[in-house]
Order: sequence, then C-alpha cells, then structure tokens
Amino acid sequence: MSVWQAAMTTSKIMALSKASNLGLTALRCFSVSPGRLSSKKECKVLIVGGGSGGCALAAKLSSKLGKNKVILVDPADKHYYQPMFTLVGGGMKSVAQSCKPMSQVLPKNIEWLQEKAQTFDPQNNTVTTATGKEIKYDMLLIAAGLQLNYSKIPGLVEALAIPNGKVCSIYSPMYVDRTYDCLRNIKEGNAIFTFPDSPVKCPGAPQKIVYIAEHYFRKNNKRNKINIAYNTALPVLFGVKHYADALWPIVRKRNIQVNTRRNLIEVKPESDTAVFVNLDKPEEKFEEKFSMLHVVPPMSTPDELSKCKELVNAAGFVDVDKSTMQHVKYSNVFAIGDCSASPNSKTAAAAAAQSPVVYKNMLAVLNGKSCKKSYDGYASCPLVTGYNTCILAEFDYNLNPLETFPVPQNKERYSMFYMKKDLMPLLYWHVMLNGYWNGPALMRNAMSIFNFAKK
Repeated sequence: MSVWQAAMTTSKIMALSKASNLGLTALRCFSVSPGRLSSKKECKVLIVGGGSGGCALAAKLSSKLGKNKVILVDPADKHYYQPMFTLVGGGMKSVAQSCKPMSQVLPKNIEWLQEKAQTFDPQNNTVTTATGKEIKYDMLLIAAGLQLNYSKIPGLVEALAIPNGKVCSIYSPMYVDRTYDCLRNIKEGNAIFTFPDSPVKCPGAPQKIVYIAEHYFRKNNKRNKINIAYNTALPVLFGVKHYADALWPIVRKRNIQVNTRRNLIEVKPESDTAVFVNLDKPEEKFEEKFSMLHVVPPMSTPDELSKCKELVNAAGFVDVDKSTMQHVKYSNVFAIGDCSASPNSKTAAAAAAQSPVVYKNMLAVLNGKSCKKSYDGYASCPLVTGYNTCILAEFDYNLNPLETFPVPQNKERYSMFYMKKDLMPLLYWHVMLNGYWNGPALMRNAMSIFNFAKK
C-alpha cells in the first residue's frame, strides 16, 4: 500500500464527515446542540448570523432598543477574524490569535440562540431553527455570510485530509495551518494558487498568499527551484484597474505566472495533479503537476438561505437595494455583509461601512419612516505583498479609488503592512464588534485637506 493510499484510508471518511457536519458556512461551525425542545419566540429584531456584520449590528441595535429586544441566531462556538487567515498562512499569526469565544464578542443584552437557522418565511415574519424553534420578528437582519464549498471540487476534500500533504487553503480554520506547512515542506517544483469561478469573500486574499509564498521562498533560498503560478477564473489580476496596474509590475518582477480565466475543476491527490478548464473555451482542459497547491474554494450563500426564493435573487444572494440595504420586496428585511446582493467587494471593511447605513435605516423603518441613509459601495482590501509590505486598496461601487490617507495607496508600504498586521485586529475586536466603527469615512474627510501630497 502506498503512503497516499494509507493516508486516505485513515483520513478520507473523517474529512468528508467534518466537511459535511461543518457545512463550512461563513467559516462558522453550523452544528446544532442536541436535545433542545421546540418552542416559539418573539423579538423586535432577529439577526441571523454572528459574523462581522451581525455582531456589529447586534451591538448597535441592542444598545438603542434595550435588553432582550434582539435575538441573534448562530450555532458557532467561536468567532473568527477571517482577514487574519492570510497572515496565519504565512506563519505571521496563529489560528488562536484569529478567534475568540462567541460568548465574548456578542453583547450581553441580547438573546443568543446557539442554533442553525433552517427555514425562512418572510411572508409570516418567522425563521425556524434546525431544532424547531419558531422565531417571530418585527424586523429581520440577514448576516449569514458565505458558505465554503470545498466538496464541489472532486478530490479536494480528500487531498486536504492527507497528513503533511501538498494541498492547502487559507480560507478555513480547518486548513489554514496546512498552508504554512506547505511553504516549509516544498523543496522544488510547481506551486499553484487558485481563484474560483464564483463570488468570494475578500477577493484579494487568493493573491496575497501568492506574494507571501514567493517572499518566503526567497527568504529561504529556494525560490530558484520553485515555479509559481496564479490560476484565476477572473479575466483580470484585480478588479480595480488603479491597483491592478500597480500589481502587474510586482508579479512580473517576481516571475509569477498569471493565468486568467483558468478554473480548478478537480484535484487528483494520488498523482499530485490539478485539473483546470479554460472558461473561455470549456473544451480545453489542463492537467498540471504540483508540489504545492493552494485552493480557494467556490463559495455561495448558505443553502438554507438560498433555497428561500422569496428572499434571494437568481444567484442566491439576499435581494436588497444596493444603497439602503433594504430588501426590494419585504420592507422589514435587511442584509449586511457577504450574503447581500449589493455588488460590492465582499470584505469586513465593506460590512463596517454598511453598518451605520443598515442601523439607521432599520431604526427608521421601525419608527414608520422611510430609509434615508445610503451606502456607496466602499470596500477595502489590504493587498499584502510580502512579509513587510502592503498596498491598501480602497474603492467604491464604480471601482474608483476611495482612499483614506493623503499618500498614494497604490504603492507598497511598510506602514500599511503594520496597520494590516497589528492595528486592524485591535480595531476589529475592540471597536467594530462593539458597534463603534463605521468605516473610515470620517477619517477620510478629515485627511482630505492633505491630499495635495498625492499630486
């Protein structure tokens, strides 16, 4: 029996079971505590999802509405600061630093149901949990995040289960540590990094880990033995031209091969082979050998949400007005973060910028008024380009730069790396999740008087 066959025998079933049980939904463990009896509950505001947007709005709304007016449904034991996963993959942070118990990040004056939201019924203003609890709400906020669909790529889950294997992913706490292991273990050959043919959270992260890996290989004197390829399903390197124009010289200088419109469709762990398809010519398929394969899984909204056709659009995202974040049909339903159909880049920074808009518009509707606040599509992506540099991309719905600092942000800077690595986690844990961070708009306005420095 080969090493690979032995590893598969002991780990395949366990890995498939873990992937199935976790659901890999929004990096949160959507398992349900057993033994709970069916019951009915009522609340002023129901929040489905305890990620970045859900926690921030829970803090804001409970502070305004008072104790026990808000119910939040999320079965996770832990809350992850997902933007840190890229740094974990490079060995700069640990998984333990990226998470806290959910009980510590949720406000104390809400009711937390540690269960899975199973069925949405917006016509009757109810959500039913997996254990049968029916929750009736006056207003619903959907903050359910995105679901990681590792199992949709044949062979991937099996490959990720091989101890000390060659396949890794920074997108799940189950697999992120494997990334740094792969960086250390690879000696020579092809290191391949992917971007899927689906919406993704933090669309800059798939290439951040490419730059970190390339820098790691150089630092450890093995770069000249390793070929690096970034196979992306997108037609561009980065969606905002202002920053893509800054990234192309970096990939050329570092000899990183970028292949656009190339999508991973299968992994063959027994032969260390990845199968790709040319999205512009689907009849063209490529088999590439790898010594390291970093995979970004295809993503979607959670199955329980996407099957409620009254709430979602054809792509499965909550069908909201992109300015007010209010549902186009149900005036007492809002969405925030990755699960919304607003066409912004799906990042924690976007959720922060949406939070004051959603908060004020929800209060307006609760008071019988119309929505007045508008979200401009702001998103931020700190494009880490190594172990000490970062390009801070900030932009709006129209993919125009919407920068905060009075210096050109399309350049690699240590200051931006330090902010990403050390300051942003503090801002997230202590300010955003407590409902006090509304994005950098005020800071941007204050610093605009210094914008002459950019000219």
